[in-house]
Amino acid sequence: MKKFIWATWMLVTLAIAGYYGYILLKADNKQALLIGETSHGHFQIELACSSCHTEAFAGPELMQEACVGCHGAELAEANDTHPKKKFTDPRNADRLSVVDARYCVSCHTEHRKEITAPMGLTLPEDYCFHCHTDVGDDRESHRDLAFDSCASAGCHNYHDNRALFEDFLVHNHSGPWLKEMARLTNPNGAAILASKRVPEQQPTFPEQKAAHPDIHKAWSGSNHADAGVDCGGCHSDASSNEWLEKPGIAQCQTCHIHEAESYKSGKHGMRLAQSLPAIRPADSKLPFKETALSLQQGCNSCHSAHRTDTLFAASEACLSCHNDEHSRGFDSSPHGQLLTRAIAGVIPVEQAVSCATCHMPRAENIVDGKTVVQVNHNQNHNLRPNEKMIRPVCMQCHNLGFSIDALADPALIRNNFNGKPATHIPSIDWSLKRVAD
Repeated sequence: MKKFIWATWMLVTLAIAGYYGYILLKADNKQALLIGETSHGHFQIELACSSCHTEAFAGPELMQEACVGCHGAELAEANDTHPKKKFTDPRNADRLSVVDARYCVSCHTEHRKEITAPMGLTLPEDYCFHCHTDVGDDRESHRDLAFDSCASAGCHNYHDNRALFEDFLVHNHSGPWLKEMARLTNPNGAAILASKRVPEQQPTFPEQKAAHPDIHKAWSGSNHADAGVDCGGCHSDASSNEWLEKPGIAQCQTCHIHEAESYKSGKHGMRLAQSLPAIRPADSKLPFKETALSLQQGCNSCHSAHRTDTLFAASEACLSCHNDEHSRGFDSSPHGQLLTRAIAGVIPVEQAVSCATCHMPRAENIVDGKTVVQVNHNQNHNLRPNEKMIRPVCMQCHNLGFSIDALADPALIRNNFNGKPATHIPSIDWSLKRVAD
């Protein structure tokens, strides 16, 4: 009897080990290995385990390297207000006994959905208290505030406070809520650059041109044609001169380097950066239109290769998929009405506001020693926390006070800013009083 029990136990153990060994080493779908659901920020790449777990049984330092590998540039750009060096300073050693803030995973724990808030934070909301117990004594305006309100919209952000620093609040406290003119399309008159380089040698494929005269005609009026990119510039790869029926991001990024890299950093393209199949709306956790659920996302989801239509990419492409309340409210919102008027020629196109105006803003960069304007194709870059949108986007048209109040009003965000903010955030008022005193 004992031998039978032992034999059964061994067979079951070997079967389980074999199953998970196959999943680990051979299977494409490694869902069974997940120890819990990942956060909304990482669920797309949860099957690319090596994105974060670069080595088996890796310690906190290697995990930290993985975090910084993806998010380090963003933190550097934000001038991170709580960098690692702050907590490796011996004067702050006592802080680490409460929260080991040297490591991202101390706050941003994955695979624990039950304690993960929308921003990925897994600590209690009053964690500011442990380091800032004296703020009520130092600032009269903060004396009766609860510590779980520190990170309320319009107040403090743990990493990125660029639009909320006291000096910035004071310096930008005045001005009309709506500016008369905003240079959204081309700030400071810099040249707009999309393509950095064009392939020197391209297969010509004359038979394909002859077979598709309508496509060739549309292409002849496009930016690709103006730049000298022929059919072979896209419909072939670097390893062969054979016809490629459906070019992908690998072909696009031979010219559009900046656009491709920023695209792969956002929700639309982050799977491609990990060599996973492109995401479909059906794979997302947001509401999408039924007709779009099976569409794999890529450059051509928004851009047509054979004709230039940035207007479609800037708004209509978004609304053909997204079906949340914010997206549905765009056309009837003040922003949407500006776009409608620009299309009709009533106002200059520079004053139009599209989805891309806010979620994929243009920014000045230095390329080959020249100042150019490039579109950030990472549509999540300024989305969370949403105050990141204040400086590069909102203040192009609105003053700082209105921008803070608007982004702190969830109902206003849901209806796509169709109205005025219902509440007022007193952070500017407090800063002005503090300076006056």
